[in-house]
Amino acid sequence: MESWRSSSLSSPLTRSFSPFNSPHSKNGRRIPRRLHTCLSTLWATPNLQPISHYFAESPPKVRLVSGPHRCEGRVEVERNGEWGTVCDDGWNMKDVEVVCRELGCGAAKGTPTGNLYKPLADEKQKIFIQEVNCSGTEDQLINCDQLEDVYDCSHSEDAGAICEKTVRLVGGPGRCKGRLEVKHQEQWGTVCKAGWNLSAAKVVCRQLGCGKATLIKRCCNNDTQGQGLIWLSNVSCSGQEENLHYCLSGLEGNNNCTHDEDTWVECEDPETVRLVGGPGRCKGRLEVKHQEQWGTVCKAGWNLSAAKVVCRQLGCGKATASWHMPYSQRTCLVTGIS
Repeated sequence: MESWRSSSLSSPLTRSFSPFNSPHSKNGRRIPRRLHTCLSTLWATPNLQPISHYFAESPPKVRLVSGPHRCEGRVEVERNGEWGTVCDDGWNMKDVEVVCRELGCGAAKGTPTGNLYKPLADEKQKIFIQEVNCSGTEDQLINCDQLEDVYDCSHSEDAGAICEKTVRLVGGPGRCKGRLEVKHQEQWGTVCKAGWNLSAAKVVCRQLGCGKATLIKRCCNNDTQGQGLIWLSNVSCSGQEENLHYCLSGLEGNNNCTHDEDTWVECEDPETVRLVGGPGRCKGRLEVKHQEQWGTVCKAGWNLSAAKVVCRQLGCGKATASWHMPYSQRTCLVTGIS
């Protein structure tokens, strides 16, 4: 058994958190797993106060935002709990290689300008660094030569990055349901069902930015089974990993599987709850999605029990605190949570 990782990667993430491991009942009373199972009033009046929920974790130092998936977007770096952008002066593929490695994504594929990704950075957001100069071998962007305290860049010069996706679900009704495939040595291949379980499926769903894992089964019929390489078998995940390549597995087709044993995974559709404006995905202002519109949650009826549901739904850890924020431009969609 060994840890499978893309050939372009050389080091694991340094983050640690514990999603999916909190209990779901207390004193015989079941605790809801998702916010929409709690009683509430949708489409509340917009003059109520939204709340902001915070959870303490070790956040990443770099992220890609506003892109089509977590491995593409505008580059942002964290400093003292605040996220800022990177000026694209001198930005090149070696810099993107480091970003992709730090995020546990695949190979670097492009250096687009960050203003291609909507929504654009807020004009009040700071530009933290410029003239980044990486050798391409660093594990983190912070280890590259760079200039801080930028004065001569604007957000029209924000840096972007495109990294290769290394996991996908194909042959299903949407991007969050289908036959599991991984990319290794520039070739897509399937994953054998041997040893596969719900913990591994949770990792895949998280990596793809989908909701919780709801179904795993042996795949497939003649129309949906894979062809070619079977890259992995006997995958063993704790369920806490950020990416599938941090799980133990048999590697490079060394298995006795056939495509009748390909793995099928189904995740819920992408999350309808998010925390924004904070230093990580588990801290920030609570927003919910309803009829394709994001809005805030009013503080009326909000308490730590509701915060626990949000943390569980997002795969974060223990809820530690919640309070309201005085102003938000978004419509308050939910109130009276119980």
